[in-house]
This record gives sequence, structure tokens and C-alpha cells, in this order.
Amino acid sequence: MPIQAKIGPSILNADLANLAAESQKLLDNGADYLHLDVMDGAFVPNLTFGHPMVKCLRNHIKEAFFETHMMVQNPEQWIAPMADAGVNLYTFHVEPVKDVCNVTRKIQEAGMKVGLAIKPGTEVKEIEKYIDVADLVLVMTVEPGFGGQSFMADMMPKVEWLRNNYPNLDIEVDGGVGPKTIDCCAKAGANWIVSGTAVVGSADQRQVISELRNVVKSYLK
Repeated sequence: MPIQAKIGPSILNADLANLAAESQKLLDNGADYLHLDVMDGAFVPNLTFGHPMVKCLRNHIKEAFFETHMMVQNPEQWIAPMADAGVNLYTFHVEPVKDVCNVTRKIQEAGMKVGLAIKPGTEVKEIEKYIDVADLVLVMTVEPGFGGQSFMADMMPKVEWLRNNYPNLDIEVDGGVGPKTIDCCAKAGANWIVSGTAVVGSADQRQVISELRNVVKSYLK
């Protein structure tokens, strides 16, 4: 199956007190999936939310595709709770993990898809040996931990290398991505687009989501 353009708003920028309604609005406006940023205050200096909130969100939103971006020191610890919460894609950072293959196996055994994430300072070659067991690779285009940062265009060679070597891989970018930066992401080969502020804070979410998707589609072969 050819790779597809997918737009996943990051709900970190949404009104967390009204998360179910805000998330449903994003889906109604054309979002393909929801990107849920989980931070533990250790791997990154910020703290967000965990599996209880994800489970509550799933109780309100039955059908949508949930990706959890696990910015945590010990991703293995949260596999079972997130699977129970109804997560579809469990994306974790490889940097703090000693046995990546063990974590990917446990994610698969729990019934979730596997995403591998790398920070800006991590070379893409460091995950090359694990790509065969991954459903998606996330290239961070900001330092993980906070929303609203400026996009790092110098991460695009990582995306290009992945696309050239793995033409059928789902490649995700996250951080500072919006209408002004989507073209270079799509041109480099990203097909899963996480966008926070640009989508969630827009007066016309549907228009922005559609614009992002159309740019990605224009570069897909």
C-alpha cells in the first residue's frame, strides 16, 4: 500500500480542560489522527498527562487513531497502561533505552503499532538497525519538551535519508510545523505531519489541515 499523507494535531496546545470536545472538533475538521504528547518531567523537563487521561479521552472518542509520543525515561513502563487506554501507535524515544528491540516487541505484543523517535541531536543512522521492526519513524524538528518552538530546517537531511532508503516507511515530523514550514518537510519526504499551534490555534482548522495535507500529497510519488 503506498504511503499516505496524514495530519495529526498535537493536543498539547489545546484547552486540556475541554480535551474531548477540542479533540473531536479537530477530527471533525479533517484531522487523520491525534498526537498525544506524554512527558514525564525526567526525559524532558516538562510534565503533561498520562494514561488515565488518554483512557478518558478514548471513552469519549471511540474510533479515532491515537498516537502517544512518549517523551519518557522508561517507555517500557507505560506500554501496558497505554494499550489498555486504547492507544494505536506507541512512539517512544530511543535515546534512553538500552534494549530497543525488547521495547518494540512488547509494544507489538500489547497490540499497538511501533514508532521510533529521535531528538535533533541524535543521528538517524542510530536507529537504522531497528527500522525493520518499526511502523513509523518520528524525526523531531524541535527539542522535545515544550510546544511553540521554532522549526529546525537542518533536520530535513534525516528525513531525506530515511525516504531515500525506506521509500515505504511512514516518516513523521513534529515541532514548529505549519503552513510556512510544511513545504520543506513534504519535499524531504515526511508524510505524517504533527502540527500543534498552527492547527489548534487557527481560526479555520479545516483550511489549515487541508492545506498541510495537500502540500504533502503534492510530493508523494
